[in-house]
Amino acid sequence: MTADERKECLLFLRATAQTYKKGSVLLHAGELTDRMGLVLSGSVTIESNDIWGNCTILSHIGKGGFFAETYALLREEVMLVDVRANEETEILFLRVSGLLEKLPGSPWKEKLIRNLLLISAHKNLTLSKRSFHTSPKSARGRILSYLNTVSLQKRSDEFEIPFDRQQLADYLNLERTNLSKELTRMKLDGIIECKKNHFRLISGSSQVIDSGIPGHRE
Repeated sequence: MTADERKECLLFLRATAQTYKKGSVLLHAGELTDRMGLVLSGSVTIESNDIWGNCTILSHIGKGGFFAETYALLREEVMLVDVRANEETEILFLRVSGLLEKLPGSPWKEKLIRNLLLISAHKNLTLSKRSFHTSPKSARGRILSYLNTVSLQKRSDEFEIPFDRQQLADYLNLERTNLSKELTRMKLDGIIECKKNHFRLISGSSQVIDSGIPGHRE
């Protein structure tokens, strides 16, 4: 978009910026929203929390990422997830429901809708990845599936992940104690090195075949 198009677009979408402290919930499950969010700084996690206190992290969204666009367009759909600030975070909220109306003489509208389609496709891919990571039966299989994907994305066998231990356990649908024990065993087996959220994958270990990843021997 041109500078003028961006200005017109932000005015039409009634853009407003808000800052949140770490742990704050931006949007709550059970609510309706007509706003999507753009992360200007910091990051958020998309969480599914049930009434029994179980938390499942569905995705992590960093600077430049969007969230709640589907709920904002489908205004009568109740949100099934919470959006939580992962750190001090600034969000630009955009009221996108008006995009479904006819807007003559708005060249930026087509560009924005195209971008929303790309965002939606990316979100679907993100959810598919999580489903792939949680499909192995063993904790090791889930951990290796996730770490291998991050390694491919970073194009390096040494990288940092956006989750702390509890968040990683929630994302992989594991108990934190089981995750910690398996990470310790994987270090002893010479498969990985890790400290906090920093990991290094060690190739060539015969222990990897016991991963539980589909196609590998249990």
